[in-house]
Amino acid sequence: MKGVFLISACVSVIAVVTICVFLFANGVPAIAKIGPSEFLLGKSWKPLENKFGIFPMIVGSIYVTAGAIIIGVPVGIFCAVFMAKFCPQGLYKILKPAIELLAGIPSIVYGFFGLMVIVPVMQDIFGGSGKSMLTASVLLGIMILPTIIGVAESAVRAVPESYYEGSLALGATSERSVFCAMLPAAKTGIMAGVILGIGRAIGETMAVVMICGNQSVLPNSITSGVRTLTANIVLEMGYAADLHRDALIATAVVLFVFILIINTLFSIIKNNKE
Repeated sequence: MKGVFLISACVSVIAVVTICVFLFANGVPAIAKIGPSEFLLGKSWKPLENKFGIFPMIVGSIYVTAGAIIIGVPVGIFCAVFMAKFCPQGLYKILKPAIELLAGIPSIVYGFFGLMVIVPVMQDIFGGSGKSMLTASVLLGIMILPTIIGVAESAVRAVPESYYEGSLALGATSERSVFCAMLPAAKTGIMAGVILGIGRAIGETMAVVMICGNQSVLPNSITSGVRTLTANIVLEMGYAADLHRDALIATAVVLFVFILIINTLFSIIKNNKE
């Protein structure tokens, strides 16, 4: 069994190394050929004219992810607190499976939901096509809820009950004891859930493609259409060739670096023993 476990671990490591080698072997030469500054800071993506600037896609990914965080994080944390400390047992038996089911819904189904429900609402409120950065942020905020709720609830439940009881003994209300005594003690686990949610949001593709507008220009408002890094890859990889294909792989390298940064932050927070 030791051999089986060792082989399983090696397969995982080999898979990650192979992905890294493929991405960097194909993407870095493309970045060098295009020019790092022109590729990363260029504002024009026109493959037919050999212009491969991904700055609008970088900004679009950051804006959409930031919007998802603003929408999803407060709702997720409050829901986790409710489920951990205030939820009646009968209601908990309904909410917990529902949240777990929310985590298992395919991305394309979320995309259809956004296209048929959220987009018409945005059309009625703001006009236009309804496909925008705000629409994508709202949908991603919903999609990251299961991750944040699950991890944050576990973090709150892991806090010793003596924190809560001690706060009550000092005269604090139940709500104040939770938010001022238990949440600070669980902040490491909650931040881990938030970072995992960010990783889910920045790497999402199909749902975002259907509702973000897919415009490779810098957005000038929250109702402007955007194109994310993942959307740029999936929209054009099917017909790309030569330098165009290599530029898309280089885009994946940039996205991969973003994910590495997020995972590094997660590791730092996880290892923080404050």
